[in-house]
Amino acid sequence: MPSFKQRLASIDVFRALTMFLMIFVNDLWTLTNVPQWLEHTQATEDGMGLSDVVFPAFLFIVGLSIPFAIGNRWSKGASQSNILGHILVRSVALLVMGFFHVNLESYNNEAALLPKPLWQILLTVSFFLIWLDYAPTLSTPKKYALQGAGILLLVSLAIVYKGGENGNTSWLKPHWWGILGLIGWAYLISSLIFLFSKGKLPILISALVFFTLFNIAAKAGWLHVLDPVRPYVWITGDGSSPALTIAGIITAVLYSSWAEKGKYNVCFTILLLFGVVMLAGGFAIRPLAGISKIRATPSWVMVCTGISILVFTALIWLVDRKQKQSVFNIIKPAGTSTLTAYLLPYIYYPLYLLAGISLPAAIVSGAVGLIKSLLFALLIILLTGLFEKWRIRLKI
Repeated sequence: MPSFKQRLASIDVFRALTMFLMIFVNDLWTLTNVPQWLEHTQATEDGMGLSDVVFPAFLFIVGLSIPFAIGNRWSKGASQSNILGHILVRSVALLVMGFFHVNLESYNNEAALLPKPLWQILLTVSFFLIWLDYAPTLSTPKKYALQGAGILLLVSLAIVYKGGENGNTSWLKPHWWGILGLIGWAYLISSLIFLFSKGKLPILISALVFFTLFNIAAKAGWLHVLDPVRPYVWITGDGSSPALTIAGIITAVLYSSWAEKGKYNVCFTILLLFGVVMLAGGFAIRPLAGISKIRATPSWVMVCTGISILVFTALIWLVDRKQKQSVFNIIKPAGTSTLTAYLLPYIYYPLYLLAGISLPAAIVSGAVGLIKSLLFALLIILLTGLFEKWRIRLKI
């Protein structure tokens, strides 16, 4: 098995590009006259836009990073139990944030004690207080006091939460776990498989086949017999999320296996074949349920996996082999402080609403609107970089 000791710049660049696109597509709701190919397709449609490719790419990148994160801990002599604890802590953090975020969608502004924008800002502040990468020079009592304040704030926000419709309000409850929650489940499942398999490729490939077949079976209606247990025990996304993440792990293992031997031509050939096979498989199975992100269909999973593999292969050549990572320096913070970049809009949007600002229609429509959203994504990343210099970044 490869050592996975060396961090790949191409993964950081891929992560930065994906987060830039995620912030951009998440801002499209503020625009009108947006080209259809940029947006999410509807649940009933067979197809996908750019917005439908970004999230699966991020799941794939999570998988790419897992072998290097765990391999680095192995190289430092960390025990399996120590690494397991780290995996569980990170997973819980993502699940908690995702759980609260998904409940934002059903927040009842009239029934709740706090206006939704204020509740959202305070929620994000609590996340920063709990999971901030505190400076080593900060005393332990001060660190624990700040984290305790964050936990207290989070609990208080949970207590005053009201969701649902008027006359039928509800408290916080699981829905689809949100983006961060889905990443948390996929990370947990895939990390455990890599950890206990010791990165053995046959086991990883078997896991990918299993999750893919599970996804196919779910969409084909072959798993109805399991409906009674589905509300309690199920694989997130009908197996789609861990399939994407495991595919990222396999890609990292394949790359490292050949790159450490200096056989880059073999490496590129294998990765290109892997990507093409996944793309072909995705289109071949399209008649089963179509391509749909919302329904997490097998075709969508395989096509997005193929795209991610091919993009990553191109970045390996450009960034790791040709040393052109400086081209992406302007968005570098999105690859190194990714969670911070993702959460900053959760402060910006409610502040924007509370301020009562309204941009002219010409600025939020068509091509001009798209430029506005691109500049917004860039501004968030530049702000992330500034925060990074001030050591304001999340670390889970």
